[in-house]
Amino acid sequence: RIFIIWAISSWFRRGPAPQEQSSAGGTPRAPSRNLFPKDTLMDLYVYISEHEHFTDFNVSSALFWQKRDLVYGDWTSGENADGCYEHYGEVDISQSVQQNGSIYIHVYFTKSGFHPDPRQKNLYRRLATVHTSRMINKYKRRRFQKTKNLLTGETEADPEMIKRAEDYGPVEVISHWHPNLTINMVDDHTPWVKGSVPPPLDQYVKFDAISGDYYPILYFNDYWNLQKDYFPINETLQRLPFRLSFCPLSLWRWQLYAAQSTKSPWNFLGEDLYEQSDEEQDSVKVALLETNPYLLALTIIVSIVHSIFEFLAFKNDIQFWNSRQSLEGLSVRSVFFGVFQSLVVLLYILDNETNFVVQVSVFIGLLIDLWKITKVMDVRLDRENKVAGVFPRVTFKDKSTYIESSTKVYDDMAFRYLSWILFPLLGCYAVYSLLYLEHKGWYSWVLSMLYGFLLTFGFITMTPQLFINYKLKSVAHLPWRMLTYKALNTFIDDLFAFVIKMPMMYRIGCLRDDVVFFIYLYQRWIYRVDLTRVNEFGVSGEDQVSPRP
Repeated sequence: RIFIIWAISSWFRRGPAPQEQSSAGGTPRAPSRNLFPKDTLMDLYVYISEHEHFTDFNVSSALFWQKRDLVYGDWTSGENADGCYEHYGEVDISQSVQQNGSIYIHVYFTKSGFHPDPRQKNLYRRLATVHTSRMINKYKRRRFQKTKNLLTGETEADPEMIKRAEDYGPVEVISHWHPNLTINMVDDHTPWVKGSVPPPLDQYVKFDAISGDYYPILYFNDYWNLQKDYFPINETLQRLPFRLSFCPLSLWRWQLYAAQSTKSPWNFLGEDLYEQSDEEQDSVKVALLETNPYLLALTIIVSIVHSIFEFLAFKNDIQFWNSRQSLEGLSVRSVFFGVFQSLVVLLYILDNETNFVVQVSVFIGLLIDLWKITKVMDVRLDRENKVAGVFPRVTFKDKSTYIESSTKVYDDMAFRYLSWILFPLLGCYAVYSLLYLEHKGWYSWVLSMLYGFLLTFGFITMTPQLFINYKLKSVAHLPWRMLTYKALNTFIDDLFAFVIKMPMMYRIGCLRDDVVFFIYLYQRWIYRVDLTRVNEFGVSGEDQVSPRP
């Protein structure tokens, strides 16, 4: 999975052709050097301003932190003997920032004795000053879904949120603040050659246009700032708490952070179509911070195994249905019910604005389920009896191998018994959802009710196949390879469900699939191998051992 993501991201991150690694005269470019040699004495100046381009060096209130005599590449100084220093203060904000305005941080490192202000001619040197800046507030979308109880019209939503939704619409962009930020200076003296720095590092290595050497790499590190710790900036706040840290950073760790902060390769589809939610990123970071290292290593290994099993399950499922010659022992009605389930899930995630990749995945699953119908039934176009006199009518007819076997009788019997349980539960859940839950409208109520019902009682739909197995006293007709891969993935999902924060309904769903598979295993154990039984390819053991004519 890591390799595939790297390959795709590398493909979409391909920028313009690299610059020529030769000078104007045709001679190869010489390797560059860091303008700040190791152990250089430096002074740190940090300014905070509402302007993206900073020039107010004489405004004392703009200077947030000044630290003198830092040593470039020093890993032993500081309070914790790790080369890190920290400064805490409060930032005064204007009315403009309170009303969704931007605020910027400007960081300057100069060699000791120099000043970052270009207007001070005696103290400013271009090659002795490295500068970087960025916006330190973060704009986040806050979505408001106007829901209500469809019977009473009441809602538990905050009245202020309802008013803001009426004023600003269902999506509001709000400025947020996080009280922590780290400035990293990369301890690196690699002889980079201009035009040959690999991406995404080339975004950070800045070369001097005249000397050809490069400035020290400054990196704003907010990777471990969890989204739950951000808070909105509004008119009630006059000052913002801010803890700023300075730490050295090794080259390989910086490469990891730079790769993580690189935008997704799927951004060509648009930010709204594919955007991994901040909550999902937080769940991964929390797992990295709080999970036992051994359990975390096991999780990484099994995630790779999960991808392999998922591919094998997909491959064997297609192979099973494509080569199937007889439908004896298989529940055709379960295939149709699977199409219904996939359709409900697809409509539900479309109604709830799930990310684009999930939508595509569910849509492909629906297409596979629709393809299975052509394998379990004879599907034809009736061009004589057209719908509305224009479109050919689609007709479905049971295959002869299904009609002539006792499977159809058992399948009908199983679904008849199933309906005695399923429909009362559906009615009760529909009434519960209507009385106690809020919805956007009647369409959303139908989808959420069906989705919640299938998630809660979906295991009942697996019972017809168990019933057919019981009546036939055989499990030879089942696609055991596919079932085994899917079961192994379910066990892996169990591990993920307890390592990463997930809804309780998802954990119950994992347990449900485990129980059903164990029942399949029990049936396989009690129904011993019989050569007269037909396997998944419609061939019995007697056919395989019978002598050739």
